[in-house]
Amino acid sequence: MAKVRYVTHLDAVTSIPEQERRRLAAVTEKFAFRANTYYLGLIDWDDPDDPIRRIIIPDPAELEDWGDLDASDESAYKVAPGLEHKYEYTAVLLAHDFCGGFCRFCFRKRLFIEGNSEVSRDVEPGLEYLRNHPKITNALVTGGDPLLLSNKRLDYILSELRAIDHIKVIRVGTKMAAFNPHRILDDPELVATLGRHSLPDAKLYVMVHFNHPRELTPAAVEALNRLMDAGVIVANQTPLLRGVNDDPEVLGELFNRLSYIGATPYYVFQVRPTQGNKHLVVPIEEALSVFEEARSHCSGLAKRARLVMSHASGKIEIVGATGELVFFRYHRAADSHQRGRFMVFARNPEATWFDDYLRDGEVAAIPESIYGPPAKVGAEVSVLELLAEDGASV
Repeated sequence: MAKVRYVTHLDAVTSIPEQERRRLAAVTEKFAFRANTYYLGLIDWDDPDDPIRRIIIPDPAELEDWGDLDASDESAYKVAPGLEHKYEYTAVLLAHDFCGGFCRFCFRKRLFIEGNSEVSRDVEPGLEYLRNHPKITNALVTGGDPLLLSNKRLDYILSELRAIDHIKVIRVGTKMAAFNPHRILDDPELVATLGRHSLPDAKLYVMVHFNHPRELTPAAVEALNRLMDAGVIVANQTPLLRGVNDDPEVLGELFNRLSYIGATPYYVFQVRPTQGNKHLVVPIEEALSVFEEARSHCSGLAKRARLVMSHASGKIEIVGATGELVFFRYHRAADSHQRGRFMVFARNPEATWFDDYLRDGEVAAIPESIYGPPAKVGAEVSVLELLAEDGASV
């Protein structure tokens, strides 16, 4: 195919009528636009609701005054330039501030706004922090997209991480296999670099981001296989997005096709309340319904994903619901005393984020367990009693 070119101005996207491009100029003045000719070629321009279009093309709805730029308060966990340490055993290294395209739902769009300094091109302070904190066993290299670094730079970062004895798991977060699989297909050295750091007893994980089955083109599938053939473990994560994958059949197809390839469905994220994202948000309880129905169309291998929120206080799994109640659990918690904590709230069909439930308080205080005593919020009624009253099987 023709060489993939990157596009940073909507005027170059002639498939969008000129009048519409002028209307979108106000959006791109606030939130940057970046795409490439490969990914734009996946759009059905005759369909104004095309899901790939919703992922990459600006929308006037992004200008609605809603949300925060740092919805999960990531900057509060910054411990060194370009390094976040939120969970005891895991640290996040922000290694780059560019991507193969700027997703319109990006929760780190603040990184692409002039003046942001959270990403550091100098990774040495972050590496030194990791060397001095032996409890950290997991390092996630992300950004931005690390696969847009030069091979030499990426190899250096991975080599330095591998040299730290207590770092056992290295993850690389990327959407390049979806945005531009030719970054992988046309560069054997990149694949060899990643494979070289995937050891028999310490695998390298590449966390890919496929949001819709149509992104799984033959080129993308081949790119995933090149990575896996090199010894890399591939897992997928995606937010649940209005108009993109909020149809159970679409999400189920994505899970199934990923499992056929061997790329494990890992996380499905509730869209964060980030500025510009409101039109892409699905309420939590609707998202749970979509997620569970999608899983019902899958085999066990395809239904390994968890539905979670990356909240400021931790990664909260949306576990399930009955007619009156909704259940959450801390899958990861910033506060060690909250690890594994199970929480019960009255249902709120309008809720789009965990804070929407906190305003009303828990309806049950969960009995003390191996995770320690929970916060005493709301009526002190046992969960079993509540479930029995709600007509659930206990």
